[in-house]
Amino acid sequence: MLTFTNRVAVVTGGASGIGLGMSRAFAARGMKLVIADLDDEALDAAVTEFSSAGIDVVGHRCDVSRLEEVEALAKRTMETFGAVHVLCNNAGIGIPTSARKLKLEDWKWIIDVDLWGPIYGVNVFLPLIEAQGEGHINSTSSMAGLIAGQMMGAYNVAKHGVVALMASTERELRARKSPVHASVLCPGPINTNISRHSVRFRPGQSKPAEDSVRAGRMAGNIQAALEQGMDPDEVGLLVADSIAREKFWILTHP
Repeated sequence: MLTFTNRVAVVTGGASGIGLGMSRAFAARGMKLVIADLDDEALDAAVTEFSSAGIDVVGHRCDVSRLEEVEALAKRTMETFGAVHVLCNNAGIGIPTSARKLKLEDWKWIIDVDLWGPIYGVNVFLPLIEAQGEGHINSTSSMAGLIAGQMMGAYNVAKHGVVALMASTERELRARKSPVHASVLCPGPINTNISRHSVRFRPGQSKPAEDSVRAGRMAGNIQAALEQGMDPDEVGLLVADSIAREKFWILTHP
């Protein structure tokens, strides 16, 4: 079973929303933190919050859709703390997208972040974690990874892929009796700004190919639902507790 005190956690998308909730939960259990994010302002604020509380923390700007940046994140972690015990592949984007009409470049953007990001994370960090003789890798999927709703085509595909990635990883770890475990987080509505952040970081700020009125209405409905959702700090506590109990499925809603 993983010991949290004085261990090192890396959280991508860790400066806001669910990622910040995870970071807070790990810090409360005595972990050192490496917080990765693309939002420089949020990253600085998160580092200030934890360092002011006496937590050993490093902030690192990272685009998880790029292998070389995930490798640089791992290098920074090892150079700073000499080890890594927990990785949370949490960074992600999500906007209403028609599976039928979405531009191919937007398909690529969403899958690069939401699926290739966790793939790169597992590939780069798993050997480092196994070298410690204990540890855990968690990836954030979604209820969209279990149920494919309309107007979320590319997001559904990516998040289904994350579930498959983590299930395959955990089964392989158990088959070879590894001390490391894997899990997948499938959140329902959580009070985060993922929709606004996704629009902000969309490459080229291009308009979606699907009907803009319908997509805009869908985006508004999604954001409204999120704002009524679970507090992300509650999700962070749930993730930390599930990691401690070596649970694979982490579900926020029935």
